[in-house]
Amino acid sequence: MSIKLVVLTENRPHERRVALVPQVASKLSALGLDIWIQQDAGLASRIPDQAYLDASATPPLQIAASLPELLQNAHIVLAVQPPAAETLKLLAPGTIVLCFVYAQREPEMVKLLRDLQLTCFAMELVPRISRAQAMDALSSQAALAGYYGALLGATTLARILPMMTTAVGSIRPAKCLVMGLGVAGLQALATARRLGAVTEGYDVRPDTKEQAESLGAKFVDTGVDGRGEGGYARELTIDEQQKIQAVLTKHIQQADLIITTAAIPGRPSPKLISKAQVDGMKNGAVIVDLAADGGGNCAYSVPGETVHIGQVTIAAPFNVPSLLAEHASELYAKNLLNLIGLFIKDAAIHLDWDDEILAKTVLTHQGEIKNAAAKTIVEG
Repeated sequence: MSIKLVVLTENRPHERRVALVPQVASKLSALGLDIWIQQDAGLASRIPDQAYLDASATPPLQIAASLPELLQNAHIVLAVQPPAAETLKLLAPGTIVLCFVYAQREPEMVKLLRDLQLTCFAMELVPRISRAQAMDALSSQAALAGYYGALLGATTLARILPMMTTAVGSIRPAKCLVMGLGVAGLQALATARRLGAVTEGYDVRPDTKEQAESLGAKFVDTGVDGRGEGGYARELTIDEQQKIQAVLTKHIQQADLIITTAAIPGRPSPKLISKAQVDGMKNGAVIVDLAADGGGNCAYSVPGETVHIGQVTIAAPFNVPSLLAEHASELYAKNLLNLIGLFIKDAAIHLDWDDEILAKTVLTHQGEIKNAAAKTIVEG
């Protein structure tokens, strides 16, 4: 009996991505999977149904509009955002679901996955170890967000980023400060530098200094070490926050463009820029807040909107990777392919819980919440 894999159409606001692209579908098919695509699943990513049908998959991909037909006898379900509750209720117990979940934001979804006895692999839980890099969807999507952030800043500014010499004199380069030097921040630094800006980078984790400098940026050192577990920043004390703000204010108010990227999966985004700091910024300065999905890094940010505070513009778009849906979908599909490859052996499903990646990425299985943090949130 073949393994039926289903790809769903996304139904959450601001979501343009799709969990599978045609060039990856043929590779999944080679693992022995029978692939079914919900009708119009790829349209928001500019992938028509015919592109899937033309993919060199054996057996050929199937397109279905009816959810009951699509999900009947499904073994694996792929999505970007958590599927709707009505969709999940059509799945048989034991079905494997792969998507982003973020348990802290979606406790009711976690309960439903548990109660329906679905095996859910939450893509934000992929461990940050060397062997899991090809499955790290957070990083693949963050890289695109950082790139987009620099471009958005460049096109929002009423000036150019590089130095330019003209017949009537020279234009000085813009100063760009990137706050938060994870994957998104480093990509933003690299892109702004390529566009000709003078770049500075800041992070509470001092071990990011070398990475920033390798991209031609100056590192803003505040003397505070905010490293936490799992490669993320920890919460800072009040004294640490005050010390950091005293140093950062000067750099914030000298910048033409600031890109903030500090996001903690499933938790509110830390506030990096205060209202007072914004009030003292240059006329015409721009802040691009890439952490809007968690509430934003700037005290003046309005998630999902672009606002003007005096002569300062603050752009805080939702779901930035989705704005580059074509490549975001491609990278995400490859992350899923590599993860699925861990538990498909000889055209059969084999969940090896001794595999660190599977054991740490699973959220629910056989009616239990397997992730300790999610279990505490949902069950206390």
